[in-house]
Amino acid sequence: MLPLQGVRVVEFCQVLAGPFAGCLLADMGADVIKIESPEGDLMRQWPPILDGYSQYFASVNRNKRSVVLDLKQDADKAAARKLALSADILLENFRPGVMAKFGLDYASLSKEHPALVYCSVSAFGQTGPRATEGGFDMTVQAMSGVMSVTGDKDGRPAKCGIPIADFSAGLYAAFSVTAALHKARATKQGDHLDVSMLGSMLGIANLQTSELFGTGRDPVRLGSAHPMNAPYAAFCCRDGYFALAAGTNKLWESACEAIGNTTLPRDTRFATPTLRAQHQDALRELLEAEFIKYDATDLLARMNARGVPCAPLYNYSQVLADPQVKHMEWVEDITLPNGTPTKTVVSPQRVSGKRLGVRRAPPGLGAHTDEILSELKARS
Repeated sequence: MLPLQGVRVVEFCQVLAGPFAGCLLADMGADVIKIESPEGDLMRQWPPILDGYSQYFASVNRNKRSVVLDLKQDADKAAARKLALSADILLENFRPGVMAKFGLDYASLSKEHPALVYCSVSAFGQTGPRATEGGFDMTVQAMSGVMSVTGDKDGRPAKCGIPIADFSAGLYAAFSVTAALHKARATKQGDHLDVSMLGSMLGIANLQTSELFGTGRDPVRLGSAHPMNAPYAAFCCRDGYFALAAGTNKLWESACEAIGNTTLPRDTRFATPTLRAQHQDALRELLEAEFIKYDATDLLARMNARGVPCAPLYNYSQVLADPQVKHMEWVEDITLPNGTPTKTVVSPQRVSGKRLGVRRAPPGLGAHTDEILSELKARS
């Protein structure tokens, strides 16, 4: 039995943040019913498209059922309301005010269903001067400060390579609704949860905000380096790069021992993590003069033998082929609704030692409309 088995989630979401939250809940066993317009979630159109079906859409909509409802039609709007009132959890990621136009806002639904856990995911939150503004991952990364600390020191502003604002908001939403569900089941009183992409980005920026609050200085771009610790970055070696995180004095000494250098640990500029961070440009130059004598695999073996955290710099095809990923079975073969075979990365958690795989393939648009409306009729 999965942790959320028996929990019904109704998802009025499209694209990424909200659907990712729904996917996390579905992976944990919830029955997630995805409400789509006749045109479908916009993400269904995003490449790569495999024989007419979006691989990207599939990646965050597994284990769900799809219902097509046109909320401009009275009968479909009434069905949507019935579904919402049958839910333990409702997820929506429209701009503030949109759900109220259809009588699907928390204030309307909670009058009939006080225990409903209702989560609104948006760019900036449900209230405030920016509440009605739209936002995409890149624009939120820009505003949140992430682009000011991403990339090389003298380079152009760069966003994180993955849509971190969307995924962070989805994670916060999934965590929040499961916590609120615990309370709702104990007290019969639900909640309206307000999860924003901007707030989520600030919520995970503890390193950067602590630097600002503690020093009065804005953090800056440092490439792969760390503002308060060194050596803690990607370093050039004979055949490419490797990552090294020798973040304590003991690890620093062990890293020097790994390359047979007894001079660097005695250099007063590098006596503490803070000093090494202050002089990390000079430190990098000295270290790379040593690292260039070795291939990455040799350096990784030497560091690992001494317990120094290090890693190869993989691309995605390499990491997905790593023995650890294979051992954990994080990649699963699936068949799309059009019959096309492909692969997907499943939930990384394990429950009772078992992985959380694909119980339902990602749905075709409206594939479960008749099934779910029949269930709804049987409930009434």
